[in-house]
This record gives sequence, structure tokens and C-alpha cells, in this order.
Amino acid sequence: MATGTQQKENTLLHLFAGGCGGTVGAIFTCPLEVIKTRLQSSRLALRTVYYPQVHLGTISGAGMVRPTSVTPGLLQVLKSILEKEGPKSLFRGLGPNLVGVAPSRAVYFACYSKAKEQFNGIFVPNSNTVHILSAGSAAFVTNTLMNPIWMVKTRMQLERKVRGCKQMNTLQCARRVYQTEGVRGFYRGLTASYAGISETIICFAIYESLKKCLKDAPIVSSTDGAEKSSSGFFGLMAAAAVSKGCASCIAYPHEVIRTRLREEGSKYRSFVQTARLVFREEGYLAFYRGLFAQLIRQIPNTAIVLSTYEFIVYLLGERA
Repeated sequence: MATGTQQKENTLLHLFAGGCGGTVGAIFTCPLEVIKTRLQSSRLALRTVYYPQVHLGTISGAGMVRPTSVTPGLLQVLKSILEKEGPKSLFRGLGPNLVGVAPSRAVYFACYSKAKEQFNGIFVPNSNTVHILSAGSAAFVTNTLMNPIWMVKTRMQLERKVRGCKQMNTLQCARRVYQTEGVRGFYRGLTASYAGISETIICFAIYESLKKCLKDAPIVSSTDGAEKSSSGFFGLMAAAAVSKGCASCIAYPHEVIRTRLREEGSKYRSFVQTARLVFREEGYLAFYRGLFAQLIRQIPNTAIVLSTYEFIVYLLGERA
């Protein structure tokens, strides 16, 4: 009985810690997420650059001008949003993000903890296999449950309004999706999210390995417990940042495909069809549009989320 109560308390602890970590991370990194989503969109206004081309052998020796489309950078998109839409647009989608991020992270970390507990009884405890299967299972459950909220968030972030014009709120956006596309509209991009489970698996496999290395690494003896806790906290932040950075670079194309699938009235219908269309029309580099903004956003965000989660689990777990 005591064991069952303890397991229940542990699950609630992981739910609370995961929710707090996700909320803190979402607030601090919202503007970067808006910029990243705009960069991933097919409706991004590409800049036309003219390169002079000299044709040798012509009588006049005159050159010709070749127009080329160039993707605007992070700072150019930021400047465009501030000038045309105002600073408030940098926080588009924060409402559904805050509504979804706490339960999303809470469900994820609770599922991860529970799955890890189950898989430890089947495979070698705390092995890479356990970490990979636990992360994949948790991501699958979380993506399935939370996709409608992320769909609304993406639609809000892609909405462009001139400064001063009223923008849709969360409920209005959700109502519009339901009226135009039905219930199925809330699950657009879900296949891309499932493909993105690979990113979660890579991230947590690297994170758990680094965490184990940090735990086994010899620490300079110190009578000051606060100093030891502080070094451990920053070590976890560094481990989270490295793991997320590696995972994002490897699995990033699914993010672009997911954003395209969630665009309103777009020509994109399925994961494979979208991947083929983007490659054919824009080239392979289009799959990495917004990667820099993603890294700037996700690395500190993941560091904040995971370190906050570990800190709360440590703090409350020690007092329990």
C-alpha cells in the first residue's frame, strides 16, 4: 500500500515539475518561436536579389542581371514584424502555448518516468534502450493528446495583421479551424509530429548519457553543499543544451513539414507529399529554414525546462 502511495506521489511530482519547467521556458522563448514559424512557412516573402552576370563573347561586353530569391534572415523577419505588426505579434500563440505547455510537459515527463520504470524491469536498467523507448513512448502519447492546441498555436503565429488591426484570439482561431476544416483540421501535422519523435529520442538518449557522465565525474570536494548543488544545476543545463542542439540539427526537417501542413488553405496534404513538394519547388535547403532561430530558442528553452524539472524533483523529492 505504501509502495502504491509512493508511486502515486512520484507521478504527481513529475507532473508538477514538468509543468513548471515547460511554462517558464515557453514564456521566455515565445518571440523566437514566432520568428521560427514564419521562416518555416511557405508564405514567407522571399527577397529578390539581382546578381550581375557577364556574358563573354558579346559585341558590347554588356552584362545581364539574374534575379535570385533569397530567404530573409532572423533579424530581417524580426524587423519586419516589429515595423508592420508591432511588438505584440512576437507573442502570438502564447495563449495556447501556456494552456498547452504545462499539461504537455507534465504528461510527457510523467509518461517518461512511468515508461522508464516499466522498461527498467524488462531491459538493462537505465540503459540507452530504456531511455530511447521511454522517450519515444512519452512523445507519442503527448503528441497525440496535444496536437489540437499546437495546431491553433501555429495558425495564430502565421497570421499576419497590419499594426492596429485586431487579431484573432485563441477561441476565435479554434472556431475558425473547426468551421472550415472540421475536427480533422485540429490534427493536421500529426504525422510530422510522429516523425519528430526521432528528435525526442535522440535528445533524451544524449541527455541521459551526459547526465550519467556528470554523476560519475569526480567533483572537487567542497564542504559547501550549495556550491555543489549549483554546479550540478548548471551541469544539467549544459547537458540539456548540448542534447537538444544535436537532436534539432539531425531531425529539423520534420518541423518545416509540420508547419506547412498546418497552414490554412495550403496545397500540402500529407507528410510524404509535402516533403516531395518542398524539395521539388524550393530545394533541400528549404528543410532547414528557421534552424538558426530554432537553435537559439530551443537550446535555452530545453535547458530551462529540463533543469527546472530536475531542480523541482530534487527539491520536493528530498523534502518528501
